[in-house]
Formats: sequence, structure tokens, C-alpha cells
Amino acid sequence: MRLCRHKNNYVMNNNGARNAALRDGKKQAKWVLPWDGNCFLTVEGWEEIVAAIKDKSESPYFVVPMARIASNESLLQSGYRPKADEEPQMIFRCDSAEEFDEACYYGRRPKVELFWRLGIPGKWDRWHIEPWDLPCPDYSQDAGAFAKAGWVARLFSGQAHLEKGSSGLVDRGLARNEAIAALLNKLDGEGFLSGYDAKRLCYVPVVASGGTISETLRHTLLSTAKEALSRGPYSVVDKKTLPPSHNPHDYWHPAPYFWPNPIPIPRLPYIRRDGKRVPGTRLYEPMSENYDRTRLQRLFDDTFVLTLAGSVSQDERYDAHAASLVRTWFLNSDTAMAPHLDYAQVRKGWNKNRGSSSGIIEAKDFYYFLDAVRLLEQRGKLAQSESSAFREWLAKYLHWLRTSPQGVKERASQNNHGTYYDLQVGAIAAFLGEDTLLRHTLRDSRFRIVQQFAADGSQPEELKRTTTAHYCCFNLQGWIHLAQLADSCGEDLWSFEGPQGQSLCRAMEWLLPHIDKEWPFQQIDKFDSERFYPIYFAYHSHYGTMSGLQNSKIPGPEDVKPLFFPHDGIRPFWQLS
Repeated sequence: MRLCRHKNNYVMNNNGARNAALRDGKKQAKWVLPWDGNCFLTVEGWEEIVAAIKDKSESPYFVVPMARIASNESLLQSGYRPKADEEPQMIFRCDSAEEFDEACYYGRRPKVELFWRLGIPGKWDRWHIEPWDLPCPDYSQDAGAFAKAGWVARLFSGQAHLEKGSSGLVDRGLARNEAIAALLNKLDGEGFLSGYDAKRLCYVPVVASGGTISETLRHTLLSTAKEALSRGPYSVVDKKTLPPSHNPHDYWHPAPYFWPNPIPIPRLPYIRRDGKRVPGTRLYEPMSENYDRTRLQRLFDDTFVLTLAGSVSQDERYDAHAASLVRTWFLNSDTAMAPHLDYAQVRKGWNKNRGSSSGIIEAKDFYYFLDAVRLLEQRGKLAQSESSAFREWLAKYLHWLRTSPQGVKERASQNNHGTYYDLQVGAIAAFLGEDTLLRHTLRDSRFRIVQQFAADGSQPEELKRTTTAHYCCFNLQGWIHLAQLADSCGEDLWSFEGPQGQSLCRAMEWLLPHIDKEWPFQQIDKFDSERFYPIYFAYHSHYGTMSGLQNSKIPGPEDVKPLFFPHDGIRPFWQLS
């Protein structure tokens, strides 16, 4: 209810409805009864109300105690008068000044707020106010100007356990909250589906639809694709060493920053050296053939580049080779990867030789790879049976991401790992048509913005690292990809702001002034300063020109290299979006 309170108020502002009835009634009659639905008056109850109002007509407000009825038939009995001790209804004289507060959320004492202002005593005076509730109001000028009149019945709801006693009060609140949440989720889902299509390309719709690109980019793209034609197809079974499971189909890669301890200390077989990679864990180096990380990156990049080349050249060779990459890695039983990352970033002798949660980031680039698969399917390069088999593999992997110990821990990560977890889960959910999971992932990502970015736009978690320029850019680049994914299905992360102004906009405004200056924080490795440019152009596209950078010598996007090192987190041919 805390998270949904503003949306709750937008969808079902019952105090707004009460006030609409009250204002209209004051134009037509001296006394107005803007009561809750399901209220019922017996003849005797009505006569008591009329008599009380005639007796004390100088009162501008009347309180009508309410009784919850367990059997509606009892109301038909002559002389029936139940014990009326529930939250009462109100009667207003046409010249009364007070109304219901329309800022109050349904389910959070919207009517009681008026009782407090008028000084109407009751058990609600003991009800707890949560920190996120509206504060208890001051007394109004009309405080004490009320009288009591008769009683009213609330008809039986059909759920007896919700009607009586303190347990009924608690259970009613829970049931109401569940119903509110269910309705809001349903409406959210319907609204989301109006802008979402699982087949829609997330990252390269313009290129795929025949949009023009510069001759320079076209030449570089086709040259890169021709290189990709000479490589692969790739398989996890091709690695030169086996994972701890001894199953060659299991993805396998050691933890990159954990070095064997040269001093044999019990229970401390490794020393962490942040930013310093163990031999074989850096992409493309000779020893990387022992493991699967380089092959996985080749799969992602080559498939994507080949399908882009197929889009701009109509050369069948590119699509054919891209399709063979997908079949070999995911579909052929002799060569396919098992759908998990149980052995990603392993420290042997630790955690029963299982991988760590941080290993999940090694598959971060599913997001653009899945656009390549969409293109292959749209052009009929994968048979329907192959598309179904690929989705089955992906569904199993998504289940592992969400339920495995590594996945659960990675989702809770507070730095770039959490960002790239959301990007991976969101992209796969978008591809599979898991719209509810996609919507919830994008919703949760807003809380990451609040947590990851300080009010000034800095990234405290990334500034703890030894390669801070890398990680600040890397994390923000992940946010750009996540915001682009949200764009593709009608969601907006670009304009979200947290309570202290935390936002992607402010994060970029903190980072980008360093574009032509010396980086003032720790950075033990060489840093590619061109990595600022894709972030700058993302800012310019969504927020306009940044003040303070007018005199910076920033090249045009076509003049920036289209291929960065994959560790940098920049999509190949990032300009084509």
C-alpha cells in the first residue's frame, strides 16, 4: 500500500467521489448524506435520524453510528436495532464548510481524517499512523460542531469472518489491500500491454526496417560481419578444461579477480585483487580458450553484427551463419549449453566449487543478442520448431536466473551487478512475452535508481572500486540499455526521479563534465575516454544540450568508433538505435 498509494488515489479516489456527491447535494437540499455503498436504513432508523436533526438543527454535522450486519434478513424485523459501534457515516448541512480530504488514500482511513479534524471521538483515535501515511491533521474551526443521530446498517458482505470483532477489522484491512493491489496490477497490466509487443525490436528497429545509415558505418559493419563469417560456430563443449561438474555442456569460467594465495593459509586460498584479472579471464587472450567466456561473447557479438549486416546488405550468407551460431550454442544436443550459470566465476575450493552470483553478469549481453534472434525469425531463418526450442531453453535459463542461489543474490546486488541483472531478466522476459515479469522488473529498477545514485548524481557503490571511471561508465551504460528496453514497451525510465532527485539525467550530468578533464578518482587501469561519448549522445537525445559542455570538442556520433571492448558494456554499432 505504501508503494501503490499514489496510483491507488488516482484510480479510486473515494474522497473525491464523496466530495462530488456532497457538493452536488448542497445545491439541492439542506441536508446531504454522502454515504458509503451498501448502507441500508430501516424505517425506524430513518425516523431516529430525522428526529435528531430536527432537535439539533443548529449542528452543521451529524454522526450516524454504523452496524455491520451478519444477516440481512434481520433488518426486515420490526423494531430491530443492532449495536452500532463501527466507523460512522456523516450528514452535512448545506452551509457546512468541511469536506473530505482528497489527498487521502483509499484503505488508509480517508473518512477518519475528517473525524480527527472535527474532534469526533472513537476507536480510530488509537489507530497507528505509519511514517508514509498523511500526518494527523489539526483541528478545524468547526471542531466539536457535531451531534449524533440514529444509526445505519452496513449490509452483509458475504464474508462473515470480515464482519465482527477486532480480528474482522484486521482481516478486512488485509482483504481490502489485496483487492486494491490486484486491481492496480490488473490495470497496470492492461495499460502495459497496449504498448508492448514481444516481437518488437528493442535496440535496432530503424536499421531492421530499412532505415539509412552512413556509408562509413555501413562499410565498417560489413567488414566486421565478413570477419564474423570466418569464425564459429561456437560451443561450450570446445573449451580446453572442464568445469567442476566435469560436464562439458556446463558453462565454465573462474572468478576473474581472485588470485591464488601465495601463502598457504587455511580457509583463505584466494586473495581478491579488484581490477586485476587472473590470466585466462580477459576476453580474447590465448588462455581464455580454457574457458567459455570468450566464446559466449563471440556468440553475442557475431550473431548481432551478422544480422545487422543481413539487414543492410540483403546478403543471405550473414543470416545463414548467424542462424548456425544460434543452433550450435542452444539447440543441437551435442553442442548446446546447459541453461544455467552454475559454474560462472568459480573459486575452486569455495562454495562447493559452485560459481558466484557475480558470474551472472557474464551473460549481460543477451539484451541485444535477442534482437538478432528476432531478426532471424522475422526473416524465416529459424524454423518454427527451432524458435520453440530456443524459447524453451531461454525459459529454463530465466527460471534459473530467478530461483537459483546465485540469481537471488545477484538480484539483491546494490551496484552494477543489480543493474545488469535487471537488464538480463527484463530482456529475456520481453522476448518470451512474460509481460508481468517484465513490468515488475522495470518497476523494481526504479528503486535501484533511488538506491544506486546519490542526490548529486554520483554512484557511491562504483566509486568504491579501484577502477572507478570504468565502473561509473559501465553501470550508467547498463542503465541506458535498460531505459531503451523500457522505451520499446511504452515505459519511461528516463524521466523518473527519486525523492532526492536521483535520476539517470542527474547521473549523466555528474559524469559527463569529466569528458575532457582528468578523472579525479582512483583508476588503476588505462581508461578509454571515448566511452563518455555514447553516454553523452544518450543524454543529448533525451534531455537536450548539457550546459557546460558547449565548448567541449565532442565528435559527431558517426565519428566515434562503433566497436568498444565488450567489458565496457557498449553495444556493437551503438549508433544504430
